[in-house]
Amino acid sequence: MGTSGSKARGLWPFASATRGSGPEAAGAEQALVRPRSPAVPPFVFTRHGSMFYDEDGDLAHEFYEKTIITKNGQKRAKLRRMHKNLIPQDIMKLDPPRIHVDFPVILYEM
Repeated sequence: MGTSGSKARGLWPFASATRGSGPEAAGAEQALVRPRSPAVPPFVFTRHGSMFYDEDGDLAHEFYEKTIITKNGQKRAKLRRMHKNLIPQDIMKLDPPRIHVDFPVILYEM
């Protein structure tokens, strides 16, 4: 199935390449870990918005328009989903920040 972004890059620093134990195995495992240049924080501060603006400036996840259909002489109202003339919401700040999905940490609460 799918893989997360950090595992798809090819080198996962938390996986062991060797099964043996000893100083040479520890050295080989140490060689797998790439040094990171600056320390990257484990938090996410922004995200892309999931809502849209319509022509009137209204903000929502989905927009519908009412259409009237005449069938066998009877008028019937139906809602059609709008796909055109929608402007996606920009990048939003998160308050409070979230932990990044690829950050290897176990959250535990008693």
